[in-house]
Amino acid sequence: MGFLILSGNKGLVDYFSLKGKLFAIKATNEQIVNENSMLKKKITLLRHDLRYIENIARNELGMVKKGDIIYRFVE
Repeated sequence: MGFLILSGNKGLVDYFSLKGKLFAIKATNEQIVNENSMLKKKITLLRHDLRYIENIARNELGMVKKGDIIYRFVE
C-alpha cells in the first residue's frame, strides 16, 4: 500500500513533480505580467509624451532635429 502511495498514479512523486511545474509556470506568468505592464507604460508614453518620442527618435533611430550640429569622428 505504501508503495502505491509513493509511486502510483497520482502518488507523491507525481505530486512533487506537478508542484515543481506549477512553481515554474507561476514564475513565468509573473515575468509576462511584468513585461506587459512595462509595454503598456511604453505605449502610453509613445501616444502622449512628445519628449519620450523625441528621445526614441534620437537615440534608437539616429534622427536629428533641425539646427542640431552633427560631429563625425574619423578613426
